[in-house]
Parts: sequence; structure tokens; C-alpha cells
Amino acid sequence: MIDINPFESAKKKLDIAARLIDLNSNTLEYLKKVERALIVSIPILMDDGSLKIFEGYRVHHSTLRGPAKGGIRYSPDVTLDEIKALAFLMTFKTSLLNLPFGGSKGGVCIDTKKFSNSELEKLTRRYTAEIINMIGPDIDIPAPDMYTDSTIMAWIMDTYSMQKGRTIPGVVTGKPIEIGGSVGRIEAPGTGITYLLDHLCQRLNYDLTKMKVVIQGFGKVGSVVAKQLCTTNCNIIAVSEKEGGIFSPDGLDIDDLISWKQQGNLLKDYEGKNINPITNDDLLKTKCDVLIPAAVENQIYSKNADKIDCKIILEGANSPTTSQADAILNEKGVIIVPDILANSGGVCVSYFEYIQDIHSYFWGLDRVNREMKNILIKSFEDVYIISKEMHTTLRTAAFAIGAKRLAKAHELRGLFP
Repeated sequence: MIDINPFESAKKKLDIAARLIDLNSNTLEYLKKVERALIVSIPILMDDGSLKIFEGYRVHHSTLRGPAKGGIRYSPDVTLDEIKALAFLMTFKTSLLNLPFGGSKGGVCIDTKKFSNSELEKLTRRYTAEIINMIGPDIDIPAPDMYTDSTIMAWIMDTYSMQKGRTIPGVVTGKPIEIGGSVGRIEAPGTGITYLLDHLCQRLNYDLTKMKVVIQGFGKVGSVVAKQLCTTNCNIIAVSEKEGGIFSPDGLDIDDLISWKQQGNLLKDYEGKNINPITNDDLLKTKCDVLIPAAVENQIYSKNADKIDCKIILEGANSPTTSQADAILNEKGVIIVPDILANSGGVCVSYFEYIQDIHSYFWGLDRVNREMKNILIKSFEDVYIISKEMHTTLRTAAFAIGAKRLAKAHELRGLFP
């Protein structure tokens, strides 16, 4: 992994698309800035009686096309620039899918594994109180991200509702189903990747059932993708997590691995016939048909991109590939389905949850997945066609489509005052 400013890296991807479509320079300048950013201190009385103070963030990149939308992550590596970059990517993701949202992101610098459930609840409720003026159903709608889940969203919803004096389920998405969540939301990013891979293989006349797949990251996205691809008889030959992973040329038993993880074990400690431990660095270099980086950002960069040996990359994580690596992989003929499209199933179903909360009318899983698939496949086709017409990559085409819609909104709304 390389140390790179994530916000600067994200803006470089826009620069490439802006040149291609001759984006208005004023709009480009506007999109390179965030609308607002809040840094908060979060004092918490720990279980042992000591006081600890954590730093949190909430960033609105753009609300040109509607209220902001973006997740909240809890991670010891969270920085303001990382949150800015993720908010920036959310703006282009929602624009690409043509959802009536802008882009935002939030985070708290904390290692959740070192804290009790009660301490995390205190932190979440205090963080919510600190950012309460920046969130709301018609302002900014948070969702789960790295190391946050439906329980965290329930605490945010409850804290916000108590402050407003009424229950407001639409303030967050990714909630438990019992209090306004949507079926299919947890699995949505992984389900979306599966739909897109299947459609891309049809486009390229590849036989999905004969593909060898490598997945970096075995959490909320990677494990779902692995499980769903197994039903298509794909051969998952390697998977990993932060501590390392395993490789088998014969393929892995994903159901057994998920059970192993649910028991609190590490992937690298899993044993079986012809199964070997593998580092994250070596995993990325493993020869395969499909590589799915679904962990963290900047995993594929200039120093390892030339060693990537696959036909297709689907970016399950946000910004797993740097701009320099993009250029190298493009020269090698690797097809990259970019993050703002590949992992957009999550925000797509979050939109559905938001709609269901507003109308108090909830959908079944078949409808959720059908509607998501329609939006994702249409967006993919838009990107694919533009990439062919403009002789460019899928990433640049995706940013070009998102930028054009944002530019039109910017033109129509004008500039206050």
C-alpha cells in the first residue's frame, strides 16, 4: 500500500474526464471543493471511569442534485482528507446512477475492536449530537460503512429522533428492518458486483462459470460476493482480510470459510487440503480471471500494478486503484469496473430504503433486487457505450457521465447570490 493523499488522487480522476468532455472550468473548480466540513471532538466516559476524546468528521461534498448521501466509518486510519475523498466519490456515484442525491461522508478515528459495546454506543450518540445540524432526511442521510453496521445506524436514528421529538427513520439508511430498514440493504454492494460481473461477462462473451476469482477483503462486501459467485460455479481461488488470507488452486469452500469467520477465526489460520496462507500483496499478484479488491483504498498502485495478472477488476472498495496504476493496467488491457459503479449497489438500495421510509410502504426482496439490477445495468450500459464512443476507460466514462449531470445542475441552479 502507498501513502498518498486520497482527496488529491480522487480529483485527478475527475481531471481526466473533464478534459475528455471539455467540462466548464468554473464547474470543474466548483467540484474540486467540498461544500462544508465539520471536525468534532467526542468525549466519552469509558467503562473504567477514564475520559477519552475521539475526533470525528462529517463532510458534504455536493448537494447540487439533492440532499447529501454517504456512509460513516469507524477506523483508526480515518483522516479528514480520506473523508473528503469518499464524499467526492459519493457525489459522482449518485450522479452516475442518476439518483436524486449529492455526496457526503463521515468518520470517527477509533479502533472498534478495542472498545465495549456500551462505549461504542456512547460514542455514536455523542457523535450524532455533534453533527446533528448537518444531517436529516432532506439535508444529509448517513449509512453504514467500514466497521459500522445496522446497530450503529439504529443508535443514530434514535438519538436524532429524540432531539427532534418524533421518530424519523429517514435520517439514516442501513437500519435494522424492524425500525424502517430495507431487505437486501446489507448484501446490496456484493449483490450489485455480482450482477455487474455477470453482465460484463455476457458483453465480452466470457463464460462466468469457468472464471477464476480472487477477492481481497472478506467483510460485508467480499464475503457476499464470494458466496453469490459460488452459486454460479465460479472458482474462488483466494480470499484475504487485513491479517492475510488463503489460496487454493482447487477453489475454496466459501460457506465453510464464512462459518469459520463467524466463529471469530482468522482466514490465514484456516487449514485444508491444498490450501496455503497468502499475504495481501501476493494475493493481488495471483493469476486469475477476475480480481475484486474489496478492502481499503490504494491497494493497487504504481509499484505492483505491472504484476497484476487478471482480465477484469471490479472495485468493491472505494479508491483501491491509484491513477498511476490505472494507466499501467489500461496499457495491459485489464478491464476495470470503477468503484463509483462497481460498489454502487449499496447507495442504490439505500435510496430504496429512503423512499420506503418516506412513504411507510416497504418492498419485498425480489422487488429490491430487481429495481437495483435495472439501475446498475442501465448505468453500466451508459458507461460502456460512452467508453467505446470516446475510446476511453470505463472509469473515465463513468466520471464523464457523472460530471455532465452535475454540470447541468450547476448551470440550471446558477450561483447564489
